[in-house]
Amino acid sequence: MTSPPTDDRGAARDGGVAFLLAQLGAHAAAAFAERIRPLELTPPQAGVLRRLAQSPGQSQRGLADALGMHAPRLVALIDELEDRGLVARDRDPDDRRNYAISLTDAGRRALAELAGVARDHELAITAALDDDERAQLLALLRRLADEQGLAPGVHPGFRRIGRRA
Repeated sequence: MTSPPTDDRGAARDGGVAFLLAQLGAHAAAAFAERIRPLELTPPQAGVLRRLAQSPGQSQRGLADALGMHAPRLVALIDELEDRGLVARDRDPDDRRNYAISLTDAGRRALAELAGVARDHELAITAALDDDERAQLLALLRRLADEQGLAPGVHPGFRRIGRRA
């Protein structure tokens, strides 16, 4: 196995693994935002819809905790999705102080469209790889994410949404 090209200080010219992951992550995030624009969704809205599909009927607090998200910003996202008819808030019958959030039929249809765009996005981002290489990369990235303690399926950007600098 050959070493990556280095500069005169021995540093990887392309920035190394961490830099390339960050570079590709930023590129992938921007491209995904563009791909879902015709669905009139933002990446945070898409993430909320995905999470609600995985755990329907969660309280706003439970959903914010699961996403690692600032609770007031989640309320604003839920308001936006509810205004579009994609989610519904219902009083929790066990605790009337809480609302259970769930996808509506329109929300499930939007999620199905989103899944198709996400599949196309993944194939476009990994177009340089064959199926075996794609599977190997996915397994390696999962290992790295697990070792770093990242929550599966939750974008770390949710923690920054709505926070003051």
